[in-house]
Amino acid sequence: MANGRIEIDTGTGELLCEIRDRVAVITLNRPGARNALSDHLTPALRRMIKRCGDDPAVGALLITGAGNAFCAGGDVKGMGGNSNKAEMPFEERVADLQTKQRTLTGALVAVRKPTIAALPGPAAGAGMALALACDIRVVGESAIMSTGYARIGLTGDYGVAWLLTRLVGTSRARELMFLSERIDARRCETLGLVNRVVPDTELREAAFALAKSLAEGPSIALAHIKDNLDHALKSDFLDSMDQEAENMVRSSRTADHKEAVRAFIDKRKPAFAGH
Repeated sequence: MANGRIEIDTGTGELLCEIRDRVAVITLNRPGARNALSDHLTPALRRMIKRCGDDPAVGALLITGAGNAFCAGGDVKGMGGNSNKAEMPFEERVADLQTKQRTLTGALVAVRKPTIAALPGPAAGAGMALALACDIRVVGESAIMSTGYARIGLTGDYGVAWLLTRLVGTSRARELMFLSERIDARRCETLGLVNRVVPDTELREAAFALAKSLAEGPSIALAHIKDNLDHALKSDFLDSMDQEAENMVRSSRTADHKEAVRAFIDKRKPAFAGH
């Protein structure tokens, strides 16, 4: 540990992870391949999402890419030559992909901590799904998004259809999936695909500052806020309010709430302890 940073061994140089100021910074590190997913990177990413999601020393997860890309998705060059997968029975390949999806974007969506994606450049295909699975997306002005699947005769995976439909609505989701256009940062913001666009040179600093502020927040309340928002996607108004009432009373009994009230009265910043 140096300067408050804890380096985590991910098992591969293709994925970097460090914990700094309660933020787990997870960096896809294949800049020469625009951080495309690989047989080394993807399993390590799964492990780090689970590990950091479960670690009480981590208050927020920040996922980004090395160099000038976020994640180009699957490695298209390797798709045609993977004979082992091609020879697998249909049901086995489906089950294999279902497991991979659940343990990657499925696990990321299930994390009860704030998750932020910082995009220095392109996010395409499964890389776009990875970004959309985070709670908040901060992007540099050079960033672009593209679903990409239709261009190579594929249909989409890692939850991209579900995530897109909920973020931009069914009409825009169809447009983005069918056309596979490259959507620039400002249009991504207009469509609701990203939360903030910042100058490229300020991206990493701005994304980390946001993640740090969330990591310092009331972790119990933030987890229940995520519960409420997830529940709202599948419930009616009255049912949603019932859930909110339960979590509101639960959070009102925490030490964090009492500390926030004292801090408000004392005109100081609250020091949340997560209980």
